[in-house]
Amino acid sequence: VHAVFAADYCPAQLDAWAPAVPGQRAWAGRLATRTTFVADDGGTIAGFAELQRDGHIDCFYTHKSYQRLGVGSALLERLERHARAAGLGRLTADVSLTARAFFEHRGFRVVRPQSVVRGGVRLDNLRMELILPAGAH
Repeated sequence: VHAVFAADYCPAQLDAWAPAVPGQRAWAGRLATRTTFVADDGGTIAGFAELQRDGHIDCFYTHKSYQRLGVGSALLERLERHARAAGLGRLTADVSLTARAFFEHRGFRVVRPQSVVRGGVRLDNLRMELILPAGAH
């Protein structure tokens, strides 16, 4: 987060988004309610993404050393296949300003701009969605 999104968010926003010490208890609770996909490159996590049961993509990240190498595209393709198999008709995501072009290039459209507050710091992002074609697998 600190390296990839630095052009669009200030240091205080980056610290609020990705603190130096993440809350491990909160992460354990999150993982229990989502399907997590991990891109592994010989033991190095190249990226990961979480999909909630309702089709909301949460925590979609590619390691800074794996940007623009197809890792994000592969993760998104896997999420789409999983969503279709689960009978979902659409995917939604709260997308950073930095990742907007990536998601738009893959067919997502902006539903609305929005702001969230983390640790008293405002972060702007975009709610985006992708309608999944019926019958495509």
